[in-house]
Amino acid sequence: MKFLAILFILFCGSNFVSTAERDAAITEAELVRRTQELYDAVVPGNQVPWKKYFANDCIFADEKGRTMDKTKLVADITPMPAGYSGAIKIEQVQSRIYDNVAVLSYDANEKETIFGQELRARYHVMDTWLRRDGNWQIIASQAHRYYEDPAVGKTDPKKFPDFIGAYGLAPGQIRTVIAEGDSLFVERSGKKDQLFPEASELFFRKGIEGRILFRYDNNGKVDALIDRRNNEDVVWRKVAN
Repeated sequence: MKFLAILFILFCGSNFVSTAERDAAITEAELVRRTQELYDAVVPGNQVPWKKYFANDCIFADEKGRTMDKTKLVADITPMPAGYSGAIKIEQVQSRIYDNVAVLSYDANEKETIFGQELRARYHVMDTWLRRDGNWQIIASQAHRYYEDPAVGKTDPKKFPDFIGAYGLAPGQIRTVIAEGDSLFVERSGKKDQLFPEASELFFRKGIEGRILFRYDNNGKVDALIDRRNNEDVVWRKVAN
């Protein structure tokens, strides 16, 4: 009887340990630590953490639109050239952690110095971690870059008369370009947006990806407004001055 009691205790004890081990999910703090270790390895081109924390069958989609497997991803981690330096810090972290799956969502804020000139960029990244055989690794990662307005350049109000007028896309679809002092605006259906100059003939609207430019015909007259989106053009033809 004592022997059976001892076996029962041992059985329950072993089940208790295995259950505890099974339920011990990774913490957000540990995911953040590992992720920051990955980014700290980018500048020196240290591939070790990338080999360690990415699963062999991972899918990695970066902000440039490239989709890579682990071999290509690791090969992409190389030291920055001479004269280049930088750092990437993660912020705005959110996580969802379950038994064998964890999702980490965060912003990656990059600061890069190129021969003394500083550049900054912000990315949003979503990593999915998977536990297999007790080992947590990233099985999928996707990043995109936040849109940032370009620097405002100098305007040339002397060119405004060339731009002012109405532009048509289709019947009933009209945009009007007007000037107010040294500022240029585009108006459609009662909504008016300022056109900020990137160059004297190239404009953007704040918070809106794309560019507005004006096309000149062979006679030197503006005949169209070009709404350039992701390197593709929507052409609005000038219908009135």
